[in-house]
Amino acid sequence: MKLRHFIVMLCLLIFSNGAYAYRCTIDMRKIDEALAKKPAITETQEAEVRKLRAEGETLHNKGKHTEALEALHRALEILDVQ
Repeated sequence: MKLRHFIVMLCLLIFSNGAYAYRCTIDMRKIDEALAKKPAITETQEAEVRKLRAEGETLHNKGKHTEALEALHRALEILDVQ
């Protein structure tokens, strides 16, 4: 019985990582679209958004999706995008 629980938990862990990977690309696209609209933010804020967006993409490409989402969400907060 314990082995069955372990297998279920392992499957959930494996498949949830794919969901994070998909979310990263959605958030990167949201950031790109918001920046293209020339938001009312300072140059310093724009530079920070671009840095966080690049950091998020790098982390995403390395398979570190949780960390990538953290960086991307900080960028989205600066842009005030949901």
